[in-house]
Amino acid sequence: MALAGCTRSPGTGNEAWFPLEAGHRWTYTVTTRSGNDAAERDTLTMRTLGSDTLVLDDKPAWQRRSDSGVNYWLRADDGGIVRVASKSDMQTEPVADAPGRYVLKAPFAVGTQWQAPTTAYLLMRTSEYPREIRHSHADVPMTYEIEAVADEVQTAAGRFSPCLRVRGSATVRVFVDPMTGWRDQPLNTREWYCRGVGLVKLERSEPSSSPMLIGGSRTLELEEWR
Repeated sequence: MALAGCTRSPGTGNEAWFPLEAGHRWTYTVTTRSGNDAAERDTLTMRTLGSDTLVLDDKPAWQRRSDSGVNYWLRADDGGIVRVASKSDMQTEPVADAPGRYVLKAPFAVGTQWQAPTTAYLLMRTSEYPREIRHSHADVPMTYEIEAVADEVQTAAGRFSPCLRVRGSATVRVFVDPMTGWRDQPLNTREWYCRGVGLVKLERSEPSSSPMLIGGSRTLELEEWR
């Protein structure tokens, strides 16, 4: 990720925690649970496509593609790994992210914090339409913090160390019902980024104690990578 003014080679420095040079592939097992329903399992594959000139600013960026049909453009500098744009297969052109949307923020030390927008991916209403909270609420800021820098993580793809453990926390304000009124619903995530590999595990939790809202959880665990 020697772009955006950097001269070092991909896979060194900040990029070692989030490799983006062409030729990498990550396959994750995705486990989703909604309320008390049985867990549903799927797979998700991410691929790195190499450097590309981003049409939004005519500057190079590293491109990633998800088999869910979304492309991402990222850059690296001394501040960390920044996502600069994304595009789904339903869109004709990339959409720019807000400046400074970090995936990982340097320095990679316990206590480093940053913010990025998120939404309620799992939280749903029991009866109203649309059921998914994300369709009726704007994005909210999630605060991320590096909690550990030398974790060891076991996944189906093997054991990885050292790993950064990143915690994210946010709240979305939801009108639950006339009796309860408005309530701040927590959105929590934990992510593990391992040196030389990148993201190996992610845990997302959107709990609810209200009978009018259904909470959920989702886990991504690395199954295979190259």
